[in-house]
Amino acid sequence: MARLLVLVNSVVLLLFGSDMFLVGANRPPAPVNVSVMHLRADSATVSWEVPEGDIIIGFSISQQRQEGHTQRFIREVNTTSRSCVLWDLEEETDYIIQVQSIGLYGESQASKKVHFRTLKKSDRFPSNSSNQDDPTVQGLDKSRHLQTGEMIIIVVVLVMWAAVIALFCRQYDIIKDNDSSNNKEKAKPSSERSTPEHHSGGLLRSKVSTTPLNEFSS
Repeated sequence: MARLLVLVNSVVLLLFGSDMFLVGANRPPAPVNVSVMHLRADSATVSWEVPEGDIIIGFSISQQRQEGHTQRFIREVNTTSRSCVLWDLEEETDYIIQVQSIGLYGESQASKKVHFRTLKKSDRFPSNSSNQDDPTVQGLDKSRHLQTGEMIIIVVVLVMWAAVIALFCRQYDIIKDNDSSNNKEKAKPSSERSTPEHHSGGLLRSKVSTTPLNEFSS
């Protein structure tokens, strides 16, 4: 009986160990090229890349203040996104983030730690904006160009709407003037429209020859 129990335990451990080995072998690799862009006083955008050849169904991000011990986890599945916006950050604070990929058989190992610092509320760009190779600066430049393009589009749309409204008002005034002229024409007395006039400008009158009575008496 004791031998049977030992055999059963050995089989269970073997099966469990093989399953764990298969699951570990099928886990996706850790994300690479993790970077932080679009830095603000209270937000930042994290982006990363995933090696090809693996099925990824989501991601998990761990966020921690450099001087604190509390971690915040962001987990999202059923997505192919390779970026995430971190909200509710504190200004002028150092943070550490790591990204994990979620596959069909579990999560990958955590990526390398990435450090970043949020800006002041009064700052628009980071102090190292002269470094054009910094992905943070590149993200900020793209955001600035995008905002400029959006403003141009908004101005063009407003001008087009103003032109359409002006044209509509002009057409409305023309229609209103035409209706007013027609109403005045209809309001004239019928006698003025039906009484014929003489070519010299006077009204036609019937001419009746009258003979004085004294001519007949003579």
